[in-house]
Amino acid sequence: MLTNEENELICRVGAGTPMGNLMRHYWMPGMLSSELPHADGEPVRVLLLGERLVAFRDSNGKVGMMQDACPHRGASMFFGRNEEAGLRCVYHGWKFDATGACIDMPNEPAESNFKHKIHATAYPCVERNGAIWTYMGPDNPPPPLPDIEANMSEGHHTLAIEHDHNWLQVLEGTIDTIHAPYLHSGSIPSTNYQEGTFEYYHHLTRTARFEVMDTPAGVCYGAHRDAAPGMEYWRIAQFMMPIFGMSPTGGGFGGVPSSLTAAVPMDDENTLYVHFITDRATAESYDLAPNTTGWNGRFRGRAQPSNDFLLDRAVQKRNQGRDGYTGLPGARNQDRAITSSMGTIANRTIEHLGQTDSQLIRTRRRLIQAARALAESGTLPPGAHNPEYYRVRSGEIFLPKGADWVKDTEELRKAFVDRPKAGVS
Repeated sequence: MLTNEENELICRVGAGTPMGNLMRHYWMPGMLSSELPHADGEPVRVLLLGERLVAFRDSNGKVGMMQDACPHRGASMFFGRNEEAGLRCVYHGWKFDATGACIDMPNEPAESNFKHKIHATAYPCVERNGAIWTYMGPDNPPPPLPDIEANMSEGHHTLAIEHDHNWLQVLEGTIDTIHAPYLHSGSIPSTNYQEGTFEYYHHLTRTARFEVMDTPAGVCYGAHRDAAPGMEYWRIAQFMMPIFGMSPTGGGFGGVPSSLTAAVPMDDENTLYVHFITDRATAESYDLAPNTTGWNGRFRGRAQPSNDFLLDRAVQKRNQGRDGYTGLPGARNQDRAITSSMGTIANRTIEHLGQTDSQLIRTRRRLIQAARALAESGTLPPGAHNPEYYRVRSGEIFLPKGADWVKDTEELRKAFVDRPKAGVS
C-alpha cells in the first residue's frame, strides 16, 4: 500500500505538482489526428495535465495547441475563427498562430507594436501515425519523441476512449497481467483451447509467480507458471515512463510490434486511454458515442457509470463465453467498469498487495522516486531524452524450468526486429 502522502504525490498532475512536473518532461499523445481532419477546421477543446487548451489545424495543415483563455481578456479561444494560418478570438479580433505568437491585433491603433509583446501559451505538436503528440515541458527545443514501435509501424490503428478516473488506475489496469484470465475470460475453461498453446496454460493455471526488474525506461516483469513437463509459460510485459503499458498480448515475440497503451492524464480525475494496436477486430470493438464539444466530450464510451457499464446480470448468471464471468460487454468496458469502481482517485492506503502485485509496487516506486529526484535535485526523469529506451517488446514464451528469463529473452524484447512467431510447445 501507499501512504496518503505518496498517493497524492503520484496521482496529482497539475502544473507545479511533483508528478505534473515530471509528466511535462515527456511527450504526451494528447489527441488523435482524426479529431482535426481539415485545415481551417473547427477548433477542439483539449484537457491535458489539468490545463484547458484549444487545438486547431491551421491553413498550412500545422497543428496548434494553445491556452483556451485569450491573453487579452480571457475569452475562450474555442469560439475563435480558424482562418489564414491562425486562430482569431472573436471578442476583439486578436489572432494567434500555432506557436502562440500574436500576429494581428486589429482593435489597437495601426501604429501600435503591442502585438509583438503578447504571446499565448502554446505547446509544440508532432503528428505520427494517427496520434498528435504534445510537449508541455521546459526544454526548447523539446526532446525527440520516444521510439515506440507501435506508433512508428505501418498497419497500426490509434484509438482512444475516456476514463472518468485518475490516470494511475488506468495504467495499473494495463500492467496488471494477472487479471486477464478472470476479468476477461473467467468463464472460459482451458479445454476451449488447443493443448500446448499459450492460451491453454493461461487458463489452466490462473495464478503465476512474478519476477520484476528495472529497465532504463521503466520496469519489465515476467509472470511464469507450469506448462508442459520441464517447461514454464512466461508472460513478459513492460511499463515505460511515465504513462505507457505494454501487455503480453498477441502471441509470442514475433515480427509484429507489441500493442501499447498510454494512460494520458487529462486532469487528476479524467484520463484519455490511447491504444496503438494492429488488430483490426479490437480496433472496431470500441463502442463510442459521438464526440461533443465539451471538455469531457471526446471518445466517450456508451457504457458509463450511469448505466452500470451495460452490466447484464442474466449473462453473468449463465457464466458462458467471453463476457459471462462479469456480465459486462467487452474487455474495454470490463476494464473501465472495474477501475471506475475504485473511485475517482483510488485510496491506496487500504490495499493489501500480494506477490502478484509486485509489478505494480515496482512501477509506483519508480514513478515516486523519479518525481522526488526531479523536485529535490533536478534529476532528469528516466527516458525523457532517450527515445531509444522505448525500443522494447512484450510477449509470451515457453522456457525450460529454471531458465534465466532475463538472459533468454534479451534479444526477443528488442523492437524493430523481424522474427518468426511462436505459440505451441
